[in-house]
Order: sequence, then structure tokens, then C-alpha cells
Amino acid sequence: MASLTIRNLEEPIKELLRIRAAHHGHSMEEEVRQILRAAVLKDVQPPENLAEAIAKRFADLGGVDDLSIASREPMHEPPQIEQ
Repeated sequence: MASLTIRNLEEPIKELLRIRAAHHGHSMEEEVRQILRAAVLKDVQPPENLAEAIAKRFADLGGVDDLSIASREPMHEPPQIEQ
């Protein structure tokens, strides 16, 4: 497992981190691991609802509610294969 050293961390931030770790019942080191894990995995995970994510993405461009859907024909019967 890798190690990471953080230099020049402001004292008030370190103190808040200590308090936060104590509140969660673990060490400052574990608190930092959990904070980093949550921050990195947040960017990696796909959106929970793809339709909502698409609608949100295109909302500023007029949305996706008024898109026309092409008409479709009924499916053809599959060919019959005789043995």
C-alpha cells in the first residue's frame, strides 16, 4: 500500500480534521483515507439515473422533451427453417 505525506497543512485545518476523526471514532489518518476515497470515487461512479443525467445535460439547450421519435414498423416474422 502507498504512503502519502501532506506538507504545509494549516493548523486550523489539522485541528478540524482531528475533531472530525474523533467524532467518527477513528484516527486522523483513517479520516483522511475516507475523505480521499469518497472524493475520488465520486468522480468515477456513473450517474444513478441515466435518463435524468441526459435531461440535465441538455436542459440549457432546450431539453429533450420535444424530440420527435421516428415511427417504427411492426417487426417482421422470422423465417421458418424446416429440418
